[in-house]
Amino acid sequence: MPAASTEAPMLVGAASPSRPVSDSRMAPGGPGYRRMSFALFLAGVATFALLYSTQALLPLISGEFGVAASDASWTVSAATGALALFVLPMSALSERFGRRTLMTASLAVAVTVGLLVPFAPSLGTLIALRAVQGAALAGLPASATAYLAEEVRPKALITAIGLFVAGNSVGGMSGRVITGWVAQEWGWRAAVAVIGVVAVGCAVAFRLLLPAPKHFRKGSLRPKVLVRTVRTHLANPLLRRLYAIGALFMTVFGGVYTVIGYRLTEAPFSLPQGVVGSIFLVYLVGTVSASTAGKLVARLGRRGALYLAGGTTTSGLLLSLSDTLALVLLGLVLITAGFFAGHAVASSAVSHTAKEGRAQASALYQSAYYLGSSVGSAVGAVAFHAGGWSGTVGVGLLAVLGVVGITVMGSRAARGARVAAAA
Repeated sequence: MPAASTEAPMLVGAASPSRPVSDSRMAPGGPGYRRMSFALFLAGVATFALLYSTQALLPLISGEFGVAASDASWTVSAATGALALFVLPMSALSERFGRRTLMTASLAVAVTVGLLVPFAPSLGTLIALRAVQGAALAGLPASATAYLAEEVRPKALITAIGLFVAGNSVGGMSGRVITGWVAQEWGWRAAVAVIGVVAVGCAVAFRLLLPAPKHFRKGSLRPKVLVRTVRTHLANPLLRRLYAIGALFMTVFGGVYTVIGYRLTEAPFSLPQGVVGSIFLVYLVGTVSASTAGKLVARLGRRGALYLAGGTTTSGLLLSLSDTLALVLLGLVLITAGFFAGHAVASSAVSHTAKEGRAQASALYQSAYYLGSSVGSAVGAVAFHAGGWSGTVGVGLLAVLGVVGITVMGSRAARGARVAAAA
């Protein structure tokens, strides 16, 4: 049997006729579930807090180094771009050395670099450190979803992944709020230092709380096996659509939140840095929408949930064009809710769809997702420089149109499959 087939025991999303009636995997209310949920929640917090630690501080970084928004935005794009490049190789390492081991090592390296970031003497050095940090964080997303797919019962999988994504939203929110207020008093270097210390605490708690895996089976590190598995996933039309949807949703989100600080610190709003940082409290909406993604799919179906997420995001983008602060904030709320719901639905669908090599399937999704973030941050900043906020919104609307178009293609493909099956 080829080495790729040894991953079959990890595919807990698929029904297995040989599985005993008593399922030893974790479920809500069962042993270890709360510890596992909280541990991965903290990992999500640390990941997003570190990954986007400079995003709310870009106007200050621009001021210190004397650069434009499009240049300063690379402190975000370098981190997310490196994560996108390294997530697939990291997922392969997790197949060999284990999910928990790789997640622990990744967090350890990322928080160490995070403690060095405040001392960057130049923009180039800062961008380089952020790239290393992003590459280290690549060990978290795919390994976390693979761990959940192996250790959590299928019916609880969407909810469990939603909680991990909720941790992302809390990390993104708290990181930006904390950095905003700290930077207002002591500067951006002190702000990223505080985030580094918070991430250290999250990393330690994560390692102490996460239960040891019981269903992990070592896979192969042979390149041929990895290439064959990746080709299999990329040949699956549904997985390709899900990867594109994740990338497009993140293009919107990355562009909006990279540029929003510049817009709110300029006229007609002219808000101080601390208040701008507090704007990111709207991430709490994402925490709710991500954690309830399972209920949304149960009620509307996967494609229905994606249509709703796309419509919500579009409404938010259009509202954000207003020069009234209250409407801009409402727009950010809707963008955030739509994004996190769409992300949770798409990422959980990848875990459910992949029948072999689930870690690589999740890694490809994460790669597309963070590539979308990197592109969104860079293109959104360029669009803002060229056409103001309306330019950034235009980029976001095009991305959402892509999400809707891909979902329509999926609906037609599913309808055609049903007709063929009935014939």
